[in-house]
Amino acid sequence: MTETPTIKNQLNRIAERLPVDATWDDVLYEIYVSQEVESGLKDCREGRKVFSEEVRRRLGLPQYQFDGG
Repeated sequence: MTETPTIKNQLNRIAERLPVDATWDDVLYEIYVSQEVESGLKDCREGRKVFSEEVRRRLGLPQYQFDGG
C-alpha cells in the first residue's frame, strides 16, 4: 500500500506545477481540484461510486451512445 502524501508534500507538488505568474486564484483552484480528485478516489476505494449509466437510469435519461466521431 502506498503512503499517503502529507498536505505539505501535496502543496509542494501543486506549487511546482504552477507557472511563475500564478495568482492566488490559480493556487486555490488547483488545491480545490486536487481535493476533489482525492475525495473521488477515496469514494471509489471505499465502494461509494455510481457509474454514469446508473445515474442516467435512475434519472430516466437516455443512455449515452458514442458515435465514434
